[in-house]
Amino acid sequence: MLYSIVKTFDEWLSFDEASAHCDIPCKIYDPMQAQLNVLTIIRLLDLIQPLLEKDSLSGSEQAQLSRLVSQKESHGAQLKDDIRVIWGDYFKQPQLTEFPEIHPLTHSIMLMASRVKQEISKDDALELLKLVNRFAFIFWSTKKVATFEAECPYPPHQMTVYPDLKATK
Repeated sequence: MLYSIVKTFDEWLSFDEASAHCDIPCKIYDPMQAQLNVLTIIRLLDLIQPLLEKDSLSGSEQAQLSRLVSQKESHGAQLKDDIRVIWGDYFKQPQLTEFPEIHPLTHSIMLMASRVKQEISKDDALELLKLVNRFAFIFWSTKKVATFEAECPYPPHQMTVYPDLKATK
């Protein structure tokens, strides 16, 4: 009932839509979502490549290629948003002093993510993973949480930085 009333008012008054991550500082930040997004991009590129190697594609294969590319671009946009939120909302002067590379690293991630969205290049996506892993390492280091690298347990089986939540630094 309340929803119907608010919806009716919205139709008359056209309320602006609000959206936020944590403009109320929740202090819940984790680079894993960005890492999952880049790993997904790499996996999508692995699925795209065989389609690109064919001389011609059936209608079904064309639709599959279109979906894969659309998802690749969507995950690239989400990755940029994930990194932007952590960079803009979490990193403050003490972390910037300790890790002065965070600004150029973040900029490099943004540029590479754009490139990965625009192109079909696994090499670029692997470079993006390296950058995002470095970002994750720095993030966890600022929290005094040790990290380790391990191959992710699912395709695309790439080395990924993980927090070692049992260890102390």
